[in-house]
Amino acid sequence: MTYRQQISGHTYQFDGLVDVLAKATPLRSGDELAGCAAESDAERAAAAWVLADLPLSTFLDEAVVPYETDDVTRLIIDSHDRQVFSQISHLTVGGFRDWLLEAATQDDSAERIAAVAAGLTPEMVAAVSKIMRNQDLIAVAAACTVSAAFRTSIGVPGTLATRLQPNHPTDNPRGIAAATLDGLLMGCGDAVIGINPATDSPQHTSDLLHLLDEIRQRFEIPMQSCVLSHVTTTMELIDRGAPVDLVFQSIAGTEGANTSFGITLAMLTEANEAGRSLGRGTVGDNVMYLETGQGSALSAGAHLGTGGRPVDQQTLETRAYAVARALDPLLVNTVVGFIGPEYLYDGKQIIRAGLEDHFCGKLLGLPMGVDVCYTNHAEADQDDMDTLLTLLGVAGAAFVITVPGADDVMLGYQSLAFHDALYVRKALGLRPAPEFEAWLARLGMADGEGRVLPVDPAGSPLLGLASGQ
Repeated sequence: MTYRQQISGHTYQFDGLVDVLAKATPLRSGDELAGCAAESDAERAAAAWVLADLPLSTFLDEAVVPYETDDVTRLIIDSHDRQVFSQISHLTVGGFRDWLLEAATQDDSAERIAAVAAGLTPEMVAAVSKIMRNQDLIAVAAACTVSAAFRTSIGVPGTLATRLQPNHPTDNPRGIAAATLDGLLMGCGDAVIGINPATDSPQHTSDLLHLLDEIRQRFEIPMQSCVLSHVTTTMELIDRGAPVDLVFQSIAGTEGANTSFGITLAMLTEANEAGRSLGRGTVGDNVMYLETGQGSALSAGAHLGTGGRPVDQQTLETRAYAVARALDPLLVNTVVGFIGPEYLYDGKQIIRAGLEDHFCGKLLGLPMGVDVCYTNHAEADQDDMDTLLTLLGVAGAAFVITVPGADDVMLGYQSLAFHDALYVRKALGLRPAPEFEAWLARLGMADGEGRVLPVDPAGSPLLGLASGQ
């Protein structure tokens, strides 16, 4: 179907839904690279106008990626709840924006929005995000409540959890332990202590899992650990009896992109069942840890949709959340600026993408976090990260990622430091996950308000971590 919109005497024409979605997207370098971005602000405004007037039912009738050739599309359509959708089926995309903003002002906003979540497809959610201002994305996301649990509870209102990321270029145990100590002393690690391993060797991964589990047991920390190996490696280690808490995998929004990661939807379902079968959780049984990022499908050459047209990276990112939703995960985060300036050029684009991703994931019912980050060659800096972190804290993000000194020397990118978590919790009155906060208080590391206290490292009960004792 062809869509048209006239602005100031000029008629803009869009070749189908894929084209409208792409042209309506706020400017980003990845869409320019794919050749689907609007050529001017006027064309972008025209596309947004068309998009706002489209009935939500359009997204059930016109596929962005063909049903016949893509298992993510089949998952989206086959799992869609038409009865729930009937509550909002009369709305246009613009009308849905108004509905969300009105719902966000009500005392029962979380319940209202959750009641329609199963009736939303990722494409509907991506579409409405494209015509929302930053403040709209923040207000609606803040009105949503999505929680999950394993040994700590994630997404509890008024909390902001953190992934403690103690990566080391050689996976040196003492280096990992020292970084872990640094993070724990600043109240980080309540979402997960997660290591990106230097290799995907099963034995090496097992050694790291045992290291983290020994730390947990020795200091009686209510935490979950994860070594971010490929899902097949993790399933092999589960069969071997390794202490696996969470099953990690990077996912994307098309079958082709997931194939490039070496995964299928069936494989993810099997891994989820395997992780749950261990019964290692204490306050919940959500075991999947999933990472996404705008541009992953394009970088894999798996970004083409209906009619062979390139699909914009934000819509494809949101489709990845359908994969995540089917797995009922503990943690989902977009590694928003990690893929580089070819996809998100500067701080403005990274900030906007981070807010979009968080909004879309949370609206679809996910405990959504963000790796607030950028690569060294991007036109961004830590001031941009401060801005995004603060906005995400207001928006009710479930967790963020923190690394020693904000500099991941192994992966070569900039993220958040442990003290950034202290800042945003203090500035916005946010607390750690409740189980983790209770542990901090028990060790004299936090006060009654959840604020981390200054502790002399030499007198800390965790000092043994640094000495390797």
